[in-house]
Amino acid sequence: MTVQLDTVFRDGNGEFALRAVDPELDADILRSWVTHPKATFWMMTNSSVEDVAAEHRRIAADPHHEAFLGFVDGSPAFLMERYDPAHVELVGAYDAEPGDVGMHFLVAPTQAPRHGFTRSVISAVLTALLADASVRRVVVEPDVRNTAVQRINAAVGFVPLREITLPDKTALLSVCTRESFQPATTSRSTT
Repeated sequence: MTVQLDTVFRDGNGEFALRAVDPELDADILRSWVTHPKATFWMMTNSSVEDVAAEHRRIAADPHHEAFLGFVDGSPAFLMERYDPAHVELVGAYDAEPGDVGMHFLVAPTQAPRHGFTRSVISAVLTALLADASVRRVVVEPDVRNTAVQRINAAVGFVPLREITLPDKTALLSVCTRESFQPATTSRSTT
């Protein structure tokens, strides 16, 4: 089966592309990612393949939530979720503004880490999200204990707003705009 991939970004770590998650086709690989110890903040470490497929069927059925499988040079390498924070995840936790879009991302575990790869992934994700002219801000809510992702977020232009209490975590609500993303990414080396 040939699947159309939409290239969104290129840098020294490769060509980054996205396609919508197929819950049945992608459940095995996604399960291997979300059950890995480094994915503890995804809160799916004990999930079965069917649990992962069911979660992605739920996302696919939600008009305010989408999931995308990310590829680098044609190989699956990351997961991205896009959601409307006025309807999903952050309802009641903050006042969504027009043009806000929520985002989650997960880089696949690897035995051969590449320098700057996670930063390349989040840059590709932000490039894809900000390509939509209606998006003014990308909103994230990482667990306050996830300092690694907070450092990556800051490196690409996210600005922390405040801590918020969600049903399953205390999160650091942060936003990134085109204006804060571009200077953060154009000044870095991609090698």
